[in-house]
Amino acid sequence: MDHARIDLEHLLRTAGLRVTGPRLAVLDAVGTHPHAEADQIIAAVRESAPRVSHQAVYDSLNTFAERGLLRRIQPRGAVARYESRVGDNHHHLVCRGCGLIRDVDCAVGLAPCLTPANRHGFTIDEAEVIYWGTCPDCADRRTGAPPHELRE
Repeated sequence: MDHARIDLEHLLRTAGLRVTGPRLAVLDAVGTHPHAEADQIIAAVRESAPRVSHQAVYDSLNTFAERGLLRRIQPRGAVARYESRVGDNHHHLVCRGCGLIRDVDCAVGLAPCLTPANRHGFTIDEAEVIYWGTCPDCADRRTGAPPHELRE
């Protein structure tokens, strides 16, 4: 049996969830396609499991996000995206041009990475930061420069 499958099965069992083919396919798709939208995950799942329904994928994504197996992010003005990198309180770079999302490690210090000026009595355990900007390829398109990857 494949070690990756065994790890995904263990992940599901540890979260108190039944191991099913559709759930394994969803976890594998998100791991293979970080920051993917639900429709992209459905397409990836259907490559290996064509009979999995849209609803089964949506239900799995919601359950996994609730149980902390996946992280759901939704930059302003965009649909929700999913990633399997959880538990480290990292942040994201989002391109205003093409919507590309990249992971960024914590800005400063240990989790929750940022200290607010006033906690208002809250015990803070997570900070969610999104850096907005323009990716190198979109910047090149604006200036007419050759694509970034061709210059390196």
